[in-house]
Amino acid sequence: MNNRMYKRSAFIYVMLLITLLLIAGTIVYLSHSVTTEQALLADKNIVLLNGPWKFTTGDNRLYSQPGFNDSAWETIDLTAPAGVHDDDVGLSGFIPGWAAHGHAKYAGYAWYRLQVPVDSLTATNLALVAPPAVDEAYQLFINGSLLGSAGDFSGTVPVIYSIRPSMFPLPENLKKGQPVTIAFRVWMSSASRAADAGGIRIAPAIGQKKHVEKKYRFQWEQTIKGYIVEVVLPMMFILLAATIFLLNRGTKQTISCKWFVIALVLLGLVRLNQAVYFWFQVESGHQAIILGTAILRPLMLGSWLMAWREWFNLHQPKWLPKVIAILALLYLAIQLIGVCWPSNTMLGAYYQPITGYIRLSLLALMLFITFQGIRKQGAKGLLVLLALLLLIIALFPSEVSELNVIPGIWFPYGVGVSRGQFFYAAFVLVMYIVLIRENRKAELV
Repeated sequence: MNNRMYKRSAFIYVMLLITLLLIAGTIVYLSHSVTTEQALLADKNIVLLNGPWKFTTGDNRLYSQPGFNDSAWETIDLTAPAGVHDDDVGLSGFIPGWAAHGHAKYAGYAWYRLQVPVDSLTATNLALVAPPAVDEAYQLFINGSLLGSAGDFSGTVPVIYSIRPSMFPLPENLKKGQPVTIAFRVWMSSASRAADAGGIRIAPAIGQKKHVEKKYRFQWEQTIKGYIVEVVLPMMFILLAATIFLLNRGTKQTISCKWFVIALVLLGLVRLNQAVYFWFQVESGHQAIILGTAILRPLMLGSWLMAWREWFNLHQPKWLPKVIAILALLYLAIQLIGVCWPSNTMLGAYYQPITGYIRLSLLALMLFITFQGIRKQGAKGLLVLLALLLLIIALFPSEVSELNVIPGIWFPYGVGVSRGQFFYAAFVLVMYIVLIRENRKAELV
């Protein structure tokens, strides 16, 4: 083995080792926790505000005032069964929203009110931990005064941002012996209506700041864990892209470089956008959908089809690149129309089924490329076929879910890890094996 081939082999193994360390570090991080939900529930210094809360749909700023008569309102209990969590990232104490309480078709403003006696608490240095899951934006009022919010309520229609764990110090002028009136003004858009959606999904909590900080940190820990894989996966994709690029630089191999690198980078951006949205609130929900769902995802799917076409060196049929480009751009355009103008265009009402058919067309093309490529490579392409199948399952989650064969999400250590995240990681590892095998073949030439 000459020096150049030795460096190539060493480079592949180093990148694979870094990838394995990333996976191992993620597993260790997910399994570690500073505190537990049970410990927080047992802490008598933290008062969980399960209610029952007074609840009404509609909007009136008088609803925030302590003296407002809410006796005619209905009640909602926010008590969650032991051990329940949301079906996405694993947030503890998750309960159905107002749709499950007789308001299945309602979207818009709603109010929650609760009077909390503070006799049992030291009426100094109090803080409230807001719900880390609300559909979809809220303002918090204490005794009629605005204390904090999640979302931008400055316009006619609130601008929705992600709901992150938040802790709000209560005013120091609370009078001991008098109840505190807590009111949440909640907004949910019509686009988010679902069987159990609407309003507060996890009960807030109150207590002295040094105690409720434990719950606040626990909620942030769950939130970070819920999306940490969306940061690790892009790192793995970039490492794999760098490996493929450097291995193919200056060579005449037929293995794809340009499109594979583009596809991996776009896939990394799609996944990373999830963590950015839920952790940092630098983009609104509308902006996140436009960037991630409407723009990056169609371009990413089109890039993957081109990447595998180039990987298999398929020069025929010649119409394939044009069809891929047309479908990807059509997917992007219709997504933008549906997201940006859902009620103002005829196409807006039908964009979801139309994009569904486009995705099925892209899936069919992906399977066609796979069939042609494996037929060309024969038995030596079986490992590549495994990588492709893993990638297809990850790229087309809704279509795979229709088969009801593989669960869509698992909860190792109580943290939600989707089927796609598992399969993306497996795809990367199999691709390293493919690259190692291809490099060994090159050494024998």
